[in-house]
Amino acid sequence: MTSRNRPFAPSDRVLLIDAKGRRYLIVLDDDGEFHSHVGVLPHTDIIGRSEGAIVRTSKNSALRALRPTLSEYVLKMPRGAQVIYPKDLGPILILADVFPGARIFESGIGSGALTMALLRAIAPDGQVVAYDLRTDFAEQAQRNIEGFIGKETTDRALRIEIRDTYEGIDEVDLDRVVLDLPEPWRVVPHATKALLPGGIFLAYLPTISQVMELRTALDESRFGMAETLEVLQRGWNIDGMSVRPNHRMVAHTGFLTVARLLE
Repeated sequence: MTSRNRPFAPSDRVLLIDAKGRRYLIVLDDDGEFHSHVGVLPHTDIIGRSEGAIVRTSKNSALRALRPTLSEYVLKMPRGAQVIYPKDLGPILILADVFPGARIFESGIGSGALTMALLRAIAPDGQVVAYDLRTDFAEQAQRNIEGFIGKETTDRALRIEIRDTYEGIDEVDLDRVVLDLPEPWRVVPHATKALLPGGIFLAYLPTISQVMELRTALDESRFGMAETLEVLQRGWNIDGMSVRPNHRMVAHTGFLTVARLLE
């Protein structure tokens, strides 16, 4: 991942934020320009500046230049498939107890949002093995991950295979299995063989009927201590003495189901 302790340089990803809070993700290039309704901004006006700098467009509009956080990058990066949103990424890392050095199996990789969160959490010595059926999704995810994590780390810690997880997992001694698949109950027998004793199985599902199917499969397996939850996110407006919940909230996105492999 790009160091945050140096000036902006060509190939850096930069988040530009205008006066109304609108956000734009760009990749710096010596000959590049950012065009929008607020004017034109040559990339050279950003290169060499420090993070947090104010730069001005041809229309004298101010833009704040920052390196994107993982949350900001996930929401603005190119997508081949739907992403798991930031409000769920943090709970997934905690529920699955992802730790430095862990060996993790992931499927499907989608646009790479969860993969990036996992790679940061297992650094510096862990590994993520990811299966996906779609070559186009896998290629887009690889580009997204390299753009944020860096190619060297991605090459060392991530292996992506175009495989059908329902047909089996050709890995052993895994610490965690993390799934974003429509039928994760079909993976339960494979995860039982692939995980170490005490290993954790986690699945992200959009509907409660899918969760019910999964929980039945877990109950009939060697997995135990299963639980299911969803995460709701409500922001607050704080403006002087005016303090109230925001009118809109990020409510249901998916259910998280987690279980542990027992004897």
